[in-house]
Amino acid sequence: MSNLSTILTRSAQSNPAGIAVKMDDVEISYAAMEAVSRKVAGLLKDRGLLPGDRVALISPNLPLMPSIYYGILRFGAIVVPLNPLLKSREIQYHLTDSGAKLAFAWDGVLGEVGPGAEAVGADVILINADLMGLLGAVESVDETAEAAPDDTAVILYTSGTTGRPKGAELTHENLRSNAECSTALFGARIDDVVFGGLPFFHVFGQTCALNSAVMTGCTVTILPKFDPVKALEIIERDKVTIFEGVPTMYIALLRARAAGDNRDRFDVSSLRVAASGGSALPLEVLREFERTFGATLLEGYGLSETSPVVCFNQLDGIRKPGSIGTAVRGAQLRVLDEDGHDVEPGTVGELAVAGAYVMKGYWNNPEATAAAIPDGWFRTGDLARMDEDQVFFIVDRKKDMILRGGYNVYPREVEEVLYEHPAVAEAAVVGRPDDVHGEEIIAVVALKENAEGTEDPERLAAQIREFVKDRIAAYKYPREVLIVDALPKGPTGKILKREISTAPTSP
Repeated sequence: MSNLSTILTRSAQSNPAGIAVKMDDVEISYAAMEAVSRKVAGLLKDRGLLPGDRVALISPNLPLMPSIYYGILRFGAIVVPLNPLLKSREIQYHLTDSGAKLAFAWDGVLGEVGPGAEAVGADVILINADLMGLLGAVESVDETAEAAPDDTAVILYTSGTTGRPKGAELTHENLRSNAECSTALFGARIDDVVFGGLPFFHVFGQTCALNSAVMTGCTVTILPKFDPVKALEIIERDKVTIFEGVPTMYIALLRARAAGDNRDRFDVSSLRVAASGGSALPLEVLREFERTFGATLLEGYGLSETSPVVCFNQLDGIRKPGSIGTAVRGAQLRVLDEDGHDVEPGTVGELAVAGAYVMKGYWNNPEATAAAIPDGWFRTGDLARMDEDQVFFIVDRKKDMILRGGYNVYPREVEEVLYEHPAVAEAAVVGRPDDVHGEEIIAVVALKENAEGTEDPERLAAQIREFVKDRIAAYKYPREVLIVDALPKGPTGKILKREISTAPTSP
């Protein structure tokens, strides 16, 4: 049986009383999580869904979210996890593209989910205090749907710098084997407590925290919205042993730990290992974290399209600070030139990945799939080099994607909204290095002739910023809007982002 939900079934059988998920005083055992997942499957059956149907899951990390996730899989449907920060027009697009007939949504985002779902005729089941009553009224589905290893389990939306977001089809085997790999990487044990601050709607948190912990039968203690002081309290209270996060989390933890009397206030001695991904981890942050917290911090690399883990510094292997480590078991990595040939060690080229963790393809998008995987090797769009020890180093991103606070921000999507503003003639969105967020989002715009508000450019820039903020998720909008006379262009008229200055220029 290849259905990913069987990792929960096995842990519920071997460790029924063990705590699977907790959030403060709320604790859910493996037996209870399994029972609720059966009810979720029953609810989908009651609503007339069929195996293979897509079901959206729009929620921050909440105690019931994992039960819903595994219940959808148990039924044989495909999970479409969506960021709860998305606006209604974004939700409408994702539901339309995936063909999701139903969405489980946290009631705190109903104001955006409701209109988006209504526009496409999708039903919404709210994740709130009434959900257990709703589930109690349906019969459990005790059997688990058959799933072939190559059947799609999850559609994770991602995007390049052009076009609209694409749904990466991750199979049951992709996710199961990558969770197994993560478990081995971090030395996870049944008595571990994993920090669940990474969102489960993102592949890093979903595979490395949730699926890996459930496969192991240990506990995930969740924090719906990251706060460094609250995180320190959780580490002490729940005796967290494995911490997984993006670089901005580690920076915030160090700052919080150093503030006031916090160094003596929190006992963090339970931490054994930490993992970082999402963007480059500054060397000094790695060293200071290990000195301060007394835990080994491993940096690695992965993408939504690779389930995600393909390369990591490893506890029992070569560790080189500043690198992304070596290829993990089950993954093959190459560094290629523009013609798809391997380059010599030490030479920069595009990182390509093959193996057990590479996605099935992009949902209903064979052209994008063929472009991304032209010859069985997934082109990551990241520039890297490999040293003589087969350790990989990310040099730069070939794509223009911006990584802000661990979230992927795709410039084209933001630019589309900027162009909707009546005063904007041209727009480019670029990233600027930022000590806190890794990168900050900057919009550079040229105005239409005789546009209203040009007499007060600072006020107009603020209005444009608010215009975008109202239309896309909070992590995507530009924190600064710079108004320029014109954007630099090449001979074909293409905007040259590399020549854009993010210093303010008066129009």
